[in-house]
Amino acid sequence: MISCLQEDKVKLQEELNTAESKQQCLGSTPPSQGTTDLEKHLAILVLENDRLKQELNSSQLRFQQLRASVPTCTDCEHSKENSRLREQTSVLRLELEEKTRLLSELELHLKDVHQDRTEREERLNKRIRDCHLALAKHPTPGMKFISKKMEVESLRMKQDLEEAQSRNHYLQEQIGIQRQLLTEQEQQLQGSWHTTAQLQAQIMMYEAELEQARGEMIVALQAIEDEKNQTIEEVFQHARSEMKTVHDNLNGVRMNLLSIQPALKTLTSDYNCLKNHVRDFPCLLQDAVSQTKKDIYQAVEEAKGINQDLLRKYKREMQLRKKCHNELVRLRGNIRVFCRVRPITREDGAGPDNRNVVSFDQDDDAVLCISHRGKTSLFEMDKVFQPCALQVDIFREVQALITSCIDGYNVCIFAYGQTGSGKTYTMEGLPDDPGINQRALQHLFGEVAERSTDWDLSITVSMAEIYNETLRNLLAKDPSEKLEIKLSPDGSGQLYVPGLIQIRVQSVDDINKVFELGRVNRATDFTNVNEHSSRSHALLIVSVTGINLTSGARTVGKLNLVDLAGSERVGKSGAEGPRLREAQNINKSLLALGDVICALRSKQPYIPFRNSKLTYLLQDSLSGDSKTLMMVQVSPMGKNVNETICSLKFAQRVRSVELGAAGRRAESQLCSSRQECELESPHTAIQQGRHNYPGGNNVGKSTAGKRRLVTSSEVTN
Repeated sequence: MISCLQEDKVKLQEELNTAESKQQCLGSTPPSQGTTDLEKHLAILVLENDRLKQELNSSQLRFQQLRASVPTCTDCEHSKENSRLREQTSVLRLELEEKTRLLSELELHLKDVHQDRTEREERLNKRIRDCHLALAKHPTPGMKFISKKMEVESLRMKQDLEEAQSRNHYLQEQIGIQRQLLTEQEQQLQGSWHTTAQLQAQIMMYEAELEQARGEMIVALQAIEDEKNQTIEEVFQHARSEMKTVHDNLNGVRMNLLSIQPALKTLTSDYNCLKNHVRDFPCLLQDAVSQTKKDIYQAVEEAKGINQDLLRKYKREMQLRKKCHNELVRLRGNIRVFCRVRPITREDGAGPDNRNVVSFDQDDDAVLCISHRGKTSLFEMDKVFQPCALQVDIFREVQALITSCIDGYNVCIFAYGQTGSGKTYTMEGLPDDPGINQRALQHLFGEVAERSTDWDLSITVSMAEIYNETLRNLLAKDPSEKLEIKLSPDGSGQLYVPGLIQIRVQSVDDINKVFELGRVNRATDFTNVNEHSSRSHALLIVSVTGINLTSGARTVGKLNLVDLAGSERVGKSGAEGPRLREAQNINKSLLALGDVICALRSKQPYIPFRNSKLTYLLQDSLSGDSKTLMMVQVSPMGKNVNETICSLKFAQRVRSVELGAAGRRAESQLCSSRQECELESPHTAIQQGRHNYPGGNNVGKSTAGKRRLVTSSEVTN
């Protein structure tokens, strides 16, 4: 007990004596001083926390007032910014609550430390008092024993003192850590103050903007209110004027009613009279209907007799027209020659070589003149078309010849001339201005529709080209496949092409599909003379099969529309490589055509049709069993004058050829049904690429093997 009191006395002396306590505690700070600084920081933090809470509450109150005074706008920019600030405020509020919780924990810890210190002081004071009392009771001699005993126990007290110093050192470290935490909290608090100042500045800015928006809204509402009042006033004035008009009209109606009353009485009496007549009307109507029926029946019988008489006359006139038409074609000659001069276009350019060397006779449309080397050469044709002639003018002249195809004749129209003279334009034309090919088929469709009451007519088309002396099918999937021309195996002497596709066409759309496929597959290329030069001879073969619905007689006609490749001089066209070979084959086939024409003109016993695939395929058209027309195309420019003269001389030789009377191809056998004559549609044939072979069981076989009846009686039918 005494040793404990002595130990407490030593500790109290150490606290009172600053020098000795510094030497014993190695310069450490007393706990009371650290505790005082911590209490000061705690008081400052508590005051600052209270101030922040007050500012936050006032800001929230002002924000709620502004939110209540300003109408909500969910899509405006201020509303979005306000929401963002509200979220930041919530985050700051959570941080402040966390800091408040930490401060509360520190405050509780400081209270515990202060309470522990107070208890220790009380305990020490009590022990000191007890020591004083004990010292007062014991005599002085006993002090020696006590001092000796204290010396003995000094080692233990020194250990206790070291433990107390280490504990004090530990508490000082904890106080340092708490001070560091307080410093960090103060920094965070400074950041919170800065953020709060920014938020207050933004709130003030938003308050100013809201105040400005409120003013603008008040002005706009005032303008709308004024406009509304003005509109109401205008509507009121307009309604008043309309009401006045209605009143005036009502007064007029009243006056009219007063004047109508006598007329109403008269109408009432007339109505009663009509009512009496209506009672008797059914009987009168029945009598009138019976009489009308008798008159209608009598008129129908008379019209039936007149129609039968007109039908007989119509059939007689049709037979007479056909006979006159055939006689007219026969008198004009089997090979007729038309000449068409193409216009000079802007693409031809200007210069002495592009001058016009062709002139026409205004009194005779069958003559044209060529000026060359100071001389004028005159050429006579069956018809000459000037550069201003239209496609419809050309077709009007060949329309009668195309019509005879339906009557069972073989017809051939071929375009001849140098490259770039307009042959393809005359035969094919443009989509908005078609040529002879499409117009011929459209005309045949019209004839088929006109004769549908007496004839069942079907039209099939084939397209082929002769490229480098090779016959190719333009409607096949593989147009490069070679075809051969053979004699019909039935011994009739007619020619046919195995594998050549025949497609039945029934409308203009079918024609366009077939022409488009053939145009894509035809060989064309660029030369110095023509940008789109045809490098092959194109043939459009149209077959027309007709069955008389009354007699069962069958007619077969064929129309060959040929677009010959243009003759060209290799030196002028600049053809090289494959183009040179094409030009040589084109000139060779045209030369063979010239030889055939010369042989026909001189009526030689042997005609060299087999010298070229072109002449061999046109053998039927150039023999005496066909009606043939040649359309010679010439260029009016001076640089092409040599080719123009050669083309016109060849045309004159062709015009002098006499092939004899054309024969009609007909059969007397009957078809059992219409299904035997149906062919494939253009879409099916083009997609599947089927071939109609004339020797097989296909319905679309060639008419070359059909029996021909060319007696005089059948020609005049």
